[in-house]
Amino acid sequence: MRSLFQAYTNPLKKLQMLALVVALPLASIAQGPPKESELSNPLAQVLIVIIFGLLLAIGLLANVVMGAAGNFLQRYQTDQKSAKALPIIAILLLSSLSVMAQDAAPAEATASVTHFAGLSAYTFYSLIAVIGLELLIMFFLLYNLKRLLSAEKTVIAGVEATAPKKETSWQVWWDKANSFRPMKEEAQIDLGHNYDGIRELDNRLPPWWLYGFYVTIVFAGIYLWRYHVVHSAPLSQEELQIALEKAEKEKEAYLKLAANKVDENTVVYLEDATAMLEGKKIYAANCAACHGPDGGGTVGPNFTDDYWLHGGSIQDIFKTVKYGVPEKGMKSWKDDLSPVQIAQVSSFIKSLKGTKATNPKEPQGELYAEPEAAPATPPAQ
Repeated sequence: MRSLFQAYTNPLKKLQMLALVVALPLASIAQGPPKESELSNPLAQVLIVIIFGLLLAIGLLANVVMGAAGNFLQRYQTDQKSAKALPIIAILLLSSLSVMAQDAAPAEATASVTHFAGLSAYTFYSLIAVIGLELLIMFFLLYNLKRLLSAEKTVIAGVEATAPKKETSWQVWWDKANSFRPMKEEAQIDLGHNYDGIRELDNRLPPWWLYGFYVTIVFAGIYLWRYHVVHSAPLSQEELQIALEKAEKEKEAYLKLAANKVDENTVVYLEDATAMLEGKKIYAANCAACHGPDGGGTVGPNFTDDYWLHGGSIQDIFKTVKYGVPEKGMKSWKDDLSPVQIAQVSSFIKSLKGTKATNPKEPQGELYAEPEAAPATPPAQ
């Protein structure tokens, strides 16, 4: 049987067997006296053409079945039942050829009374039987081809289902980072403790957890050495003190910046001692020559009385110092003093009202009276 299968899988032997299949019925038909042969009958010739056509179809179909079976066995070598059908196919093919050869015997060998279009009943039924047998063989071949294709699909599906899936690089890294033990190895690490179906396993901690723990130990050692041994960095209380000092400096810088934005509309009387001291220094350096060291006036007017040439409010004084009075010989100080300094010296000048000057100058200008403050709102009962 194996040699027959190999013959059908070899291309050269396929052609030889096909030629043999075609030659056998021709040889058997050619036997007998030429004059008495029924093969010249038109009906017989039609049936013979049908037989040869079916025989060619059987040969081609058998070739397909043999090729499918060969590929199936060569690829997978698992389904040996399909291979058993191949010798059966070959036997059926050979049996059909032998029957054809027998059916092509001379018609006069068997006397028959019944004729079909000049063809004896024996010859007619024999040819019809060959055609039926060939159809049966074709059906058998088609059935086996369908089985082979179905089996091959099943095997391919099984191979694809059982083939291990290729893990991604992320999955490989994750498995290494966690060092998971497969479930089939859990029996080796089972400690024998079972709590309501929950088993205790002697699993190692994941590597990422262990490495993280080691990093915290190293960090703690570095922290202890830096903050509590060599004191190369401030502790929390020291950091708080540094932050407060920094905030105070930033506050002072902000206030200076905000104060420099003051003008004759937003200036207010500065009562704090620091501002008065700075204003006194500025007055002594820039104003005392014209208004006297004590504000009693020399070339300029007297600051100790209630009379003012250009207004006695803090806004008026700031404006006079800032822009000056060029027609009376007083220069503008906006280019020499900052807005803060002008506010400080203006507040100091206003504070001189009511003081006793050594040699006060006569009053000049108009009497200035401070506006009365609005009465305080009584607290709600």
